[in-house]
Amino acid sequence: MSLSVLKNDELNRFEIYSDGELAGFADFKIENQKISYTHTEIDPRFGGQGLGSQLIKEALDEALEQNLEVAPYCSFVSAYIKKNGEKYLHLVPVSKHKSFNLVTNL
Repeated sequence: MSLSVLKNDELNRFEIYSDGELAGFADFKIENQKISYTHTEIDPRFGGQGLGSQLIKEALDEALEQNLEVAPYCSFVSAYIKKNGEKYLHLVPVSKHKSFNLVTNL
């Protein structure tokens, strides 16, 4: 299986392809050095293969490279950040952690 993730600026989304077929996407909006992830969707035919996680990893890696603040309005993106906090949590302002369900119980 060949996977690729592309940033589609025309549609404001990251897209993941499996063997050349669109398998899912993550919508985003960029304003003032902040990227908001609003919705993630994986075609049910490709479910359970980890494509959503791969898609969000690539999207967040781009935010890292571009030094963008992240607003994970999509619950899938928020959950991914929480699970991989050591790499991505600092992209979300601390003052927004609670509103994005990123507060962990210590």
